[in-house]
Amino acid sequence: MARLSQGTKIKVKAIVNMQRNVGGVLTSLGIDQGLNGIQDLLGETFLLELISVDLDSESELEKQTIKGYARRKLKQPNGYVKYEADFEVPPDFGEVGAIFVENGYHTEVFLQDIVFNGLRQGNIRVACGSWIHSKYKNKRKRVFFTNKAYIPSQTPSGLRRLREEELIILRGNGLGERQAGDRIYDYDVYNDIGDPDKSSELARPVLGGKKLPYPRRCRTGRPRREIDPSSETRKGDFYLPRDEISPEVKQIKFYAKTLASVIQAVLPSIGNGITSADHGFEHLATIESLFDEKLEFPPQGSWKTLLPQLFKAISMDNGADALRFEMPETMKRDKFCWFRDGEFGRQTLAGVNPYSIKLVMEWPIKSKLDPEIYGPPESMITAELIEAQIGGLIKVHEAIKQRKLFILDYHDLLLPFVSKVREIEGTTLYGSRTLFFLTPEGTLRPLAIELARPPTDGNPQWRQVFTPCDHSTGFWLWMLAKAHVLAHDSGYHQLVSHWLRTHCVVEPYIIATNRQLGVMHPVFRLLRPHFRNTMATNAVARQSLINAGGTIESSFSPGKYSMEICSVAYDKLWRFDHEALPNDLISRGMAVEDPTAPHGLKLTIEDYPFANDGLILWDAIKQWVSDYVHHYYPDPSVVACDEELQAWWAEIRTVGHADKKDEPWWPELKTPHNLIDILATIIWVASAHHAAVNFGQYTYAGYFPSRPTIARIKMPTEDPTDEDWNRFVEKPEAVLLETYPSKLQATAIIAALYVLSYHSPSEEYIGEHIEAAWGDDPIIKTAFEKFNRRLKELEEIINERNANPELKNRNGAGIVPYELLKPFSKPGVTGKGVPYSISN
Repeated sequence: MARLSQGTKIKVKAIVNMQRNVGGVLTSLGIDQGLNGIQDLLGETFLLELISVDLDSESELEKQTIKGYARRKLKQPNGYVKYEADFEVPPDFGEVGAIFVENGYHTEVFLQDIVFNGLRQGNIRVACGSWIHSKYKNKRKRVFFTNKAYIPSQTPSGLRRLREEELIILRGNGLGERQAGDRIYDYDVYNDIGDPDKSSELARPVLGGKKLPYPRRCRTGRPRREIDPSSETRKGDFYLPRDEISPEVKQIKFYAKTLASVIQAVLPSIGNGITSADHGFEHLATIESLFDEKLEFPPQGSWKTLLPQLFKAISMDNGADALRFEMPETMKRDKFCWFRDGEFGRQTLAGVNPYSIKLVMEWPIKSKLDPEIYGPPESMITAELIEAQIGGLIKVHEAIKQRKLFILDYHDLLLPFVSKVREIEGTTLYGSRTLFFLTPEGTLRPLAIELARPPTDGNPQWRQVFTPCDHSTGFWLWMLAKAHVLAHDSGYHQLVSHWLRTHCVVEPYIIATNRQLGVMHPVFRLLRPHFRNTMATNAVARQSLINAGGTIESSFSPGKYSMEICSVAYDKLWRFDHEALPNDLISRGMAVEDPTAPHGLKLTIEDYPFANDGLILWDAIKQWVSDYVHHYYPDPSVVACDEELQAWWAEIRTVGHADKKDEPWWPELKTPHNLIDILATIIWVASAHHAAVNFGQYTYAGYFPSRPTIARIKMPTEDPTDEDWNRFVEKPEAVLLETYPSKLQATAIIAALYVLSYHSPSEEYIGEHIEAAWGDDPIIKTAFEKFNRRLKELEEIINERNANPELKNRNGAGIVPYELLKPFSKPGVTGKGVPYSISN
């Protein structure tokens, strides 16, 4: 490095906020702790080195760094420890552009930020938010860049090498097993869902590749299975790049997602009347009592150390080792809402899965499956049946022309799995179609449900259409058909609308962003808050939710074929260009382009709460992204010539989503407009889309008759025996209860939905607080403040809409107001709040 010139030096003070020994698996105790104490006394432990943005003018080499040791000062109320360091900076050093950090302790530390006071460029705060390894375990110093953003071509000469080297470190070499302290981001297929070495029943196919296309996950490099070499072992903690692990309260929330499996493990030993895994509810009233009874836990167990915060939140027994579920808001307001067909229709527009309802655009309704295998493609829902249901007021073709018929269509997705799922004890499956009519009041009225079973085991195809009915037999058959459809919708919601379209597809974006965009890249700075904690959440899901035998498989209708169905949905249905809200609505026939309408769209159903609120939030996000992008990319050529940006987008398409790399619908990236659309889509999915399908789960499905997750027995009209039919006629309620989840399944699902719907106290909501990197640029700061104001306006708009009695899909006796896209929330299960990222 070039030598520094001498002269009058300025004195600079650095204030370091650091956290050590945060507990649990992150703590290193014993002799290392004692050595750390000695190091504190010596005072030369935590080394900082200032790095200039400029090269030496004479030698054209990087300038010599300026060193200073940070000494411990005091412990702060938030658990962080304050350190201070002093520097003397020569007048020709130039601006500080980065800092080397060396950790002289014998354990890793979490570095929150460093604030420099007295620099000629003004006071600066370097946001770190990262673990720093001990120099005794890894001699490489960590580098942190200041908050100023640079596209690659504008990177100061003194920082170019460091920017390139940091990306090389983060990419790794794709070899070996990843270790706990690694900061390496790489790709792999989903080959760790199954556990074939433990049991043949837990073997699962690899997701990712031509046979079962799927997005990629973060590579761990664990050893392969002995029985199935295509699969990885599931030993120990799942690897995460070290920067993806936070010491904050959220981390406990991540581990809390194992609650459902913990409950499943302990419930059989509890004296609460559960005698077997398929033990059901004796009466409808006993379902409600689930929210009154205490589920006593054994005095010993990992749940107590794993889930202390969550347990306190759920428990109502003041310290006793018991769990009592909080009554969901829907049940508090109207415990009979699940009976009403109107509520069934309303929740397709203003419930937890508003992404499935579609406009009927063609008649007759036809399957695209092979008729040689699955039977006649034409639906049994006829024009005559529909016209009879709507009282002959309008012909079907006229209703389609006027855009009044809508459908939940799970026929083609589920029908190929019916025979396989039915081999699983204690569950069944159909392909289903549900038709709705748009009433003059703007609400959806269900008209018909078609359930289908393909030809199987020598038996012919079975299918039947059920309609609302006043006669008792027809009424109960309709109630049972609704239970099946709701189970289908619950499975699709959890597997596709929630897991696939948010958690799963976002992980490749995160990996590519860390591998291809330098941390000082403006797009990295923009996206970073939208990716926080997502990979950690996904790792927990692979451990205990979507894994073989996990909560999803054990409590949702597709059972062990859940993830295969998810793969088929990715293959047949997922398109990046349709993930933007306006494009999603258009693709489902729920809106048409109209330049004269608000947001440039005319909604097919005017009172569509998810779309009404979502379009305002979409516009706010897109405007914020537009202001941000135009600041850094005033000219199209700058986008096209940004090599990091182009590599990032190419890697997302061709590696992260490799199985869809040749699809023609991927947007090109040549102009600022292209970049705005891509970034707005990613941000929408990570924030608003996820919030809309996640944080209402306990509200709408906590009382499971509203949304059963599994149907355990077939319809009584499907090839009935005399005994089965007589039992249905004599006691239809018992048949409905046998169709519903068992008590064990219901308890596990209620617990899981509570966890998933829970906002932690440390939640970070979109547009609420500005990122340090954004606040340091006056233009970006102004744009963010405009964004924040628009989100606050949205909150008031949502309040006004929920109070409007004309909007019958969000207002009425016993109806829960639609608040899922309200940007801000307090902690807990609130049914509102849009976090920056997928952290649940």
